[in-house]
Amino acid sequence: MGPRFSEQAFDFLEELEHRNNREWFQEHKPVYESELKAPMLEVIDAINVQLADIAPDYRRPAPKAMLRIYRDVRFSNDKTPYKTHLAASWPRQGLEKSGGAGFFLQVGVHGVMVAGGAYSPGPDQLRAIREHLLEHHEQMRAVLADATLARLAEPFEGRPLLRTPRGFPPEHPAADLLRVRSWAQFARLPGDAALREDFVDVVMERFQALAAFVDRLNVILVDATPLALENATGRRRAAGSRP
Repeated sequence: MGPRFSEQAFDFLEELEHRNNREWFQEHKPVYESELKAPMLEVIDAINVQLADIAPDYRRPAPKAMLRIYRDVRFSNDKTPYKTHLAASWPRQGLEKSGGAGFFLQVGVHGVMVAGGAYSPGPDQLRAIREHLLEHHEQMRAVLADATLARLAEPFEGRPLLRTPRGFPPEHPAADLLRVRSWAQFARLPGDAALREDFVDVVMERFQALAAFVDRLNVILVDATPLALENATGRRRAAGSRP
């Protein structure tokens, strides 16, 4: 029997949607710790074990992979202090802070989301992808057309621009891909999937289907990030050192 969530975890999240304030959360924090945080860390650990076989460079210690439930409200009109879901991410090692592609899991009362790719690549990363596609769009199309991926994930949409971005030929065979802004793919499941004993296996089936897509993106993005410099010098600079 693999790690999973309890009905009590979803009761907590449902109540949090209606009582999203610090007083209620502090009163019920023991439930959060035992029924949400602890099971999520167990799920992440179990996923890391299986990632060793399909994507070892994406394994990440559970406390780092799990995202905080506290919302950053500094620049938001919505000042509610807590997210109403749990989430975890697995970027490629070395690309954690520089815009690489990775795997993502979100669990909430409105459903489970399994994702892979780069949802919001920065300008340098997006340009690197587009320049790569000018010569290699057929390889990317082959990855996107994978039958298993098509069965398990939603159709790729990518939040496209209305026009080909400036500096790229509008009549190019890859014009539709050049307009893509978000290089992420999603698979959605009902919330009760997280209650099942095979929850981790269900997630991993989708991670495995997404792995070629994620890897393909990182072949491109590794050269648009500081990791390229690190590889060229043969070592990583010490934290806090200047280039």
